[in-house]
Amino acid sequence: MMNLSSKLPNLGTTIFTKMSQLAQEHNAINLSQGFPDFPPSPKLLNLVKQALEENHNQYAPLAGLRSLRETLAEKLQKSYQQKYSAENEITITAGATQAIFTAISAFIKPKDEVIIFKPAYDCYEPAIELYAGKPILIEMKAPEYEIDWQEVSAKINANTKMIVINTPHNPTGTVLEKEDLLQLQQLTENTDILVLSDEVYEHLIFDGREHQSVARFPELAKRSLITYSFGKTFHVTGWKVGYCVAPETLMKEFRKVHQYNVFCVNHPMQWALNEYLQNPEHYLELSDFYQKKRDFFLAQIKDSRFKFIPAQGTYFQTASYSNISDEKDTDFALRLIKEKGLATIPVSVFNKNQKDELMLRFCFAKKKETLLKAAEIITSI
Repeated sequence: MMNLSSKLPNLGTTIFTKMSQLAQEHNAINLSQGFPDFPPSPKLLNLVKQALEENHNQYAPLAGLRSLRETLAEKLQKSYQQKYSAENEITITAGATQAIFTAISAFIKPKDEVIIFKPAYDCYEPAIELYAGKPILIEMKAPEYEIDWQEVSAKINANTKMIVINTPHNPTGTVLEKEDLLQLQQLTENTDILVLSDEVYEHLIFDGREHQSVARFPELAKRSLITYSFGKTFHVTGWKVGYCVAPETLMKEFRKVHQYNVFCVNHPMQWALNEYLQNPEHYLELSDFYQKKRDFFLAQIKDSRFKFIPAQGTYFQTASYSNISDEKDTDFALRLIKEKGLATIPVSVFNKNQKDELMLRFCFAKKKETLLKAAEIITSI
C-alpha cells in the first residue's frame, strides 16, 4: 500500500449526501438536501431542447457565452446599480460552489486568514485549508443569527486576506441588512482585504425585504467577488451552472484558475438560460413563489412543539426542538429518519466546533403534497 498523506484528513462525506442516502434507505420524506421536488419551467426545458437541436453543443468560451454575460451585466445594472463589464468582469461557472472554490484558490496562500461566519455552508473551510489558509470562525448565535461586527473588527489583523459572507443565508434563512454591509464596508476600507460574497439565493427573499448585495456598495464592490446560481434561481440544481462577478483585476486572477479547473461550462444550458433571462419576471416572481411555500409550511406546523422564527430568505427554515428532546441534533435527526420517515439537516454540522443548539434545518422547496406529509409527521412528534 502507498503511504498517502491526506490534505484534508478530517474531512468525510458531506452531511447532505449522508442524509439523502439515509432518506432513500428508509423511504423518508426528504427535507434535508436543498433541491426542489417539482420540475422547472417547461419553457426553459424547451429552450434547452432547442439549443441541443441547433447544435450549441461544442465548447463555450472560457468566460461563458458573450450573449449571456451581456444579459447578466444588464441585469446587475438594473438590480444593483453596479456596472460590470461583460468582457472582463463576469465569468460563467460550473455552479456557485465551483465559483467559490476558484475564488479561494486564486487568492488564498499559506497562513492567510479568512473570516467565516458560523453556521456556514460547508464548502468554505475545506477550500481554505486545501491552500494552507487559516479559517477564522466567528459564531452567530441561534435563533437570530446576527453578526457581531465588533468581534469581526477584533479578529482583523495583518494576516486577514478575505471575509466570506452569505446572504440570504444557508442554513439559517436570515438576511444581512443595509447596516451590516455598511459595517463591512467600513471595516475593510483602506485595507487589502477581499470579500467573497455568496449570494446564490438573491431572489429568494421575503416580507418586502430587499437583497443587500455587496454590488450595491461601490467601495465594497471594488474588493469583492460575488457568486450566483442559476440552479437555485430556476429550480435546476442538477445543471450546476452559476457565475461570478468581480472587478477586472480580481477576475483576471479568477480566470487563471478557472481555465485549468473546468475551462468552460455547459454550452446548451448557457444558451437556454440567456434566452430565458430575457423576461425578468422569470426571476422577479421567485420571492412571492417561495414566500407562499414558506407560509404554507409554517402554517401547517404552527401547532407543533417545534419553535421557529420565519425564514427571511432562501428556501430553508430552521426550528428548535428543545421542547421535545435534549438529545444531540445529529442523533435526533437520525431518529427522525428511522422512526418517523422524515429527513432533515442537524444545524450543528455547520456550527463552530459543531456547537449543538438543538436546531434542525428543513427545506421547503417542495410540492404542497410533500410539505403536507412532512408537516403531519412534524406535528405528531
